[in-house]
Amino acid sequence: MDKIAVLDFGGQYAHLIANRIRRLGVYSEILDGDVSVEELRDYKGIILSGGPASIKDEDSIKCDTRIFELGVPIMGICYGHQLTASSLGGEVEPGKVREYGPAVVNFENKKEVFEGMADHENVWMSHFDQVVTLPEGFEKVGETDDTPIAAMADFDRKIFCMQFHPEVTHTPCGKLILDNFVNITGAKRAWDIGKFIEEEVSNIKTVVGDKKVFLMISGGVDSTVAFMLLVEALGQDRVYGLFVDTGFMRMGEREQVEKALKAVGVTNLHVYDASEEYFEALENVYEPEEKRRIIGDLFLDIQAKVSKNLELNPDDWFLAQGTIYPDTIETGGTKHADTIKTHHNQVEAIKKLKESGKVIEPLEQLYKDEVRAVGEKLGLDKKMVWRHPFPGPGLAVRTLCAEDDSFPDSLKKTEDRIRDFLSGEDVKIRVLPIKSVGVQGDVRSYRHPVIVYGKEFSWDELNTLSTRLTNQFEDVNRVIWGLWPQNFDALSIQKSFLTRERVLTIQRADKIVMDYLVEADIEREIWQFPTVLIPVGVDSQVGESIVLRPVCSQEAMTANFYQMDFGKLHELVGRLAKVDGVSGVFYDVTNKPPGTIEWE
Repeated sequence: MDKIAVLDFGGQYAHLIANRIRRLGVYSEILDGDVSVEELRDYKGIILSGGPASIKDEDSIKCDTRIFELGVPIMGICYGHQLTASSLGGEVEPGKVREYGPAVVNFENKKEVFEGMADHENVWMSHFDQVVTLPEGFEKVGETDDTPIAAMADFDRKIFCMQFHPEVTHTPCGKLILDNFVNITGAKRAWDIGKFIEEEVSNIKTVVGDKKVFLMISGGVDSTVAFMLLVEALGQDRVYGLFVDTGFMRMGEREQVEKALKAVGVTNLHVYDASEEYFEALENVYEPEEKRRIIGDLFLDIQAKVSKNLELNPDDWFLAQGTIYPDTIETGGTKHADTIKTHHNQVEAIKKLKESGKVIEPLEQLYKDEVRAVGEKLGLDKKMVWRHPFPGPGLAVRTLCAEDDSFPDSLKKTEDRIRDFLSGEDVKIRVLPIKSVGVQGDVRSYRHPVIVYGKEFSWDELNTLSTRLTNQFEDVNRVIWGLWPQNFDALSIQKSFLTRERVLTIQRADKIVMDYLVEADIEREIWQFPTVLIPVGVDSQVGESIVLRPVCSQEAMTANFYQMDFGKLHELVGRLAKVDGVSGVFYDVTNKPPGTIEWE
């Protein structure tokens, strides 16, 4: 079978490139960025991925430069674009402005890979370095206002490079670019999702042998599809499901999950109420990564406890998980990737079990859109397939904690710099004393959100303002719009960790949001709608605030904030304002990158 190689330099989207090539019908494989040229001779084409490092760093990963002499088409993306330039005699320098999110490329000399491009195309950027001098034999194909060489090509040698990311859905012309590249390689299109199911079923049978599988099941799309795939391979009697109620589920979630799983034929299901154990373990824990580690480790402890109570011999069982690829890549699970946030199913204890060969993850190479395609192919009900993603740790990672109730002195300096930057514009700002997780240039960031308020905004204004602030200020990775009340001059922060009272508050708010999505008939317009509770009071009130975080995406590696109809948004805010203990409501207007979908 013809195949295309994707060389992984640790980029958040490296595997997404392979995903997109497979969706175009060609089998693709991911290899380490420093793979030897001898291992690449059987591939029809090679793609160099992005990466979190600077090409200027002495210890940054480099490719075998002999790949450029193989005579096969090559595409360089982001870091791969810079690496190609540097390897072939061009120059790379830090950019004056960092680009995270949307940009416009002005194209020229549009042929081969760039055939069919408009003169001006919207693209997705995530970088800080840039190519400033072309290598010999290359010509410039595109530029942005901030990046003079946003695309380049050596048409004679079939080497095509771009600073932007064609593999993400937020580069609308990206699919055409990748399709053109596949055509240029001449690779035969013989790959589809049915082929994946066939091969994975065979792989499960081989790995599991005559043993059984113990699956940690949440009722979400990933674990449910993983269950069905395991049953397809092994039969119902050899797959056992454990649903753990952590106390951080949505209101009524436990009952809904049990009903949904029974509807798809889950008969070997055991439900364990671990809420007391979780609240006790997370008392006085404030740091997000520590919360995730505790949650993941406790999952394993409970699995072992339940196995013992059910007298399941560990030598006869595999532990299965519904892990998908974003869980792996965001946890730094590939050789050169940066850790963005540790997913509960990727904690150190799980990794050790995986190294010992005791874990099976049938979906680990897939993205959410592919998981849904597998689910539909296996006959799963569409309502379950298209359910909004919900994190394994549940509302625990949507309830932010604070160890200190004071505002750092540095915040005032940041606020002053931002106000100077926005001088003359009719916008008020405040910098929140809490932090949230982001991803900027394929690197994890943990920085402050900025509130913007004081005027009527359009969505275009908010989108532009969010991009400007996160690109300009290194200590900012998220922008939120103040919706209620009207004034955010006076803010307070409360020292707080995870308690039943706080979780009940977010459960009430989350239920209002999810019910309203159905009522307003906008549920399918939104990929995911996290409701976030932050320990910030507004207008000097003692209380907390709600942040609305609806996003549009297909695979969760990139996302745009959802632009809700203002009339519907006003109605939703009015309902949330009535929740006991809530003193403010905000709307997250940050794309991914630079902000992750979840706040922790």
